[in-house]
Amino acid sequence: MKPNTVVISLIAAGIIGAGAIGYSAGVNSFFSPAAAMNDRGAEMAASNTSAGALPSFHWIAAKYGPAVVNISVTGAAKVGAEMPKLPQMDPNDPFFQFFKRFQAPPHGEVPVHGMGSGFIVSPDGVILTNAHVVDGAKEVQVKLVDKREFQAKVIGVDKPSDVAVLKIDARDLPTVKLGNPDDLKVGDWVLAIGSPFGFENTVTQGIVSAKSRALPDDTYVPFIQTDVPVNPGNSGGPLFNMQGEVIGINAQIFSRTGGYEGLSFAIPMDIASNVEHQILASGHVTRAHLGVTIQDVTQGLADSFGLKKVEGALISNVEPGGPAAKAGLESGDVILKFNGEPISSSTQLPVQVSGTKPGSVIILEVLHKGESKDVKVTLGTLRDANVAAAEPGIPDHGRLGLMVRPLTSEERQQSGDAGGVLVENATGAAAQAGIQRGDIIVAMNGTPVNSARQLQELAAKAGKHVALLVQRNEVKLYVPLDLG
Repeated sequence: MKPNTVVISLIAAGIIGAGAIGYSAGVNSFFSPAAAMNDRGAEMAASNTSAGALPSFHWIAAKYGPAVVNISVTGAAKVGAEMPKLPQMDPNDPFFQFFKRFQAPPHGEVPVHGMGSGFIVSPDGVILTNAHVVDGAKEVQVKLVDKREFQAKVIGVDKPSDVAVLKIDARDLPTVKLGNPDDLKVGDWVLAIGSPFGFENTVTQGIVSAKSRALPDDTYVPFIQTDVPVNPGNSGGPLFNMQGEVIGINAQIFSRTGGYEGLSFAIPMDIASNVEHQILASGHVTRAHLGVTIQDVTQGLADSFGLKKVEGALISNVEPGGPAAKAGLESGDVILKFNGEPISSSTQLPVQVSGTKPGSVIILEVLHKGESKDVKVTLGTLRDANVAAAEPGIPDHGRLGLMVRPLTSEERQQSGDAGGVLVENATGAAAQAGIQRGDIIVAMNGTPVNSARQLQELAAKAGKHVALLVQRNEVKLYVPLDLG
C-alpha cells in the first residue's frame, strides 16, 4: 500500500464560518528582541564549535531576530458552490431531499485568516516570504519584534518558486544578512526561527540533510533539505547558516501526519534573491524556455540508449517551433551538460534554464543516436511550463507483451497527429513496465512506429533493452523495457 505521505506548504491558516474551523499546515517566523552580539562574539561561537563543543545559536537570534517578522493575512473563501454527494442513496428515495436540505452548506463567503513569517532584506521595508503565505490575501499585516504593526503591500508573487515580495512603509529597519547557499555542505549546522503552531520566537536547529532536492510539482527549485524542526507557522521564515547568514526560506515539510517528521525543505537564497530583484525591477519574473519535455534516465533507459552512466535529461518530446526544435534537438536525445555544467538528473535542467536570461545562447552537450555532440540553442521566454515527471510505461503480445492496433482518424486527431499504434492489451515486459490499455506507442529506440507489424519487426531485432516512446493523454514519456 502506498504510504499516505505528502509534501506540505507550511502556512498556518484557519477558516471561520458556518460553525466550522479549518486548519491547513503553515509557517511563520518571528523572534523576541535581544541585545545584538558583536562580530567578536560570533567568532567566539564559531571557535567553540570548531573546538568540538556543541554550537550555540544565541548570537544569531540576538543579532538578526529583530529582522524576522510575523505575517497575518485575511482573505475570503467561497462556500456552498457544490452540493456534497450523498453516498449510497437513491435520489428518488423519500429521505434524499431530507438529508440534502440538512447537509447543504451555506452559500457565500467566509473569512479566512492565515499566519506566516518573513524577513526584512532592506532598511526601507522590503520583506521576503513564501508566495503561498500571501496568495489570494485581501489584507496583509506585518508585525515587528518591537510590536509595531504595518499594513503591507504585496509587490509581487512568483508561484513557481514560491517567493513573494512585500513592502511596508517604514525606515531604518533591522535587516538580515544574505549568504550563498552554494557554500553549504551536507552536514553543516543550520538554524530556523519562526512561530510553529503559534508559539512565537521559537528557534530550532539541525543540519543540512541534502542539497538540490527535487519535490513533486516544484520544477524550478533545487530545495535545501534539512532536519531542522519546522512546523505549521514556520513558512516564509529564514534559514541561517553558522555565520548568521540567511541561505534559504523555509517552505515545506514532508509528512504523513501534517507535523514535523525530520524532513524540511527551504528555497535557496540565490533563487529567492533573483526573484526579488526581478519583481522589484519589473513587477514580474521572466524565465527562459527550452521547449522540451524531459524525464530522468533510469538504468534501463541508459542501457537502451547506450549511456555508460545513469545521467542526463532524456528528451521525450520537443515542442514544435520551439527553441530546441529550431536547434535540431530530437526526441530520444539525452542532454548531458548545460554550458559545461554536468546534468546528473533531469531535475537540474529546468533550474539551469530558468536561471538563464531569455534570449541567451547556451551550449548543450547532447547524446544523439549514440554520438556526443554540442548544440547551440537560443533560449526563448517561458509562458507555460512543460516538464514531465518520470512515470511508468507500456506492453505488447509477442516479445514486448503488447497487443496493438492502428489509430482511427479521430484518435489520431485527438493525439495531436503524433502517429503510433494504440495499446489494446499489455502483458509480460510491457505490463511490468507500467504500459496500459489506451497508451499510444510512438517510437522504439528513436524509430517512429506506424504499424503493428513494424513494431513487431523492431522488437525482433532489438537487444535485451528497449525504450518505447509512449503517449498517454498529452504527455509523452520514454519507458524502458527489459526483454532479457
